[in-house]
Amino acid sequence: MNNMLEVANVEKIYPGKVATRALHAIRFTVQQGQFVGIMGPSGSGKTTLLNLVSTIDKPSSGTVIINGQDPQRMNKNELARFRRQQLGFVFQDFNLMDTLTVEENIVLPLTLDHVKLDEMDKRLAKAAARLGIEDILSKRVYEISGGQRQRTAIARAIIAQPSLILADEPTGSLDSRSSRQVMESLASINRVDATTVLLVTHDPLAASYCDRILFIKDGELAGEIQRGESRQAFFQQIIDTLSSWGGQTDELSSIRL
Repeated sequence: MNNMLEVANVEKIYPGKVATRALHAIRFTVQQGQFVGIMGPSGSGKTTLLNLVSTIDKPSSGTVIINGQDPQRMNKNELARFRRQQLGFVFQDFNLMDTLTVEENIVLPLTLDHVKLDEMDKRLAKAAARLGIEDILSKRVYEISGGQRQRTAIARAIIAQPSLILADEPTGSLDSRSSRQVMESLASINRVDATTVLLVTHDPLAASYCDRILFIKDGELAGEIQRGESRQAFFQQIIDTLSSWGGQTDELSSIRL
């Protein structure tokens, strides 16, 4: 299997009166088609790491190679095109445009790349069907629920058929039923299309959909666990790992999957 993502010896230091080292000696690879979670306490460096992988920020040293390419070596236009074509983004606050319909939000990345209309329609129909949102395509964003908004955002993330989906706390503002639907959608896209997914989350339930979890603490990789056959057992393993760090997870261990 090819490596979709190679993070090699990455450091991130924010300059200032007192320089802050947000990440130190981070190294890991993600194979094509894997669903990998990143977990850790608040302020541990999870979002910093996701920002480096998503090319929003640059490492102070070390390299991030995505699908064999080094975004740090690209000029502004190449990088913008690379982001649109290779990466799909899903955020906690959806990042949808309220003035557009669901359909217009989803096809936005294709509009920017001047994709032909019939190809656009074909991809829209496929993405909407995958996420069960065919019946809300003509609605405005403010007319739909939080769960529908996040599924719209996922449809937008997959419409350009990216190599890698980056999801930052995608269930953070959703109730448990909507969270489950969103995670099942991401898991299905990962399984059916073999799209690689990198998920930052503090939610053990969301994390239990992954194949593998990397734990970050104080800017360093602090551990890793792999999922076996049972999602329930993996969920419990995630809870136990977080608890061993003194996380507030006692009330979570009784959650039914």
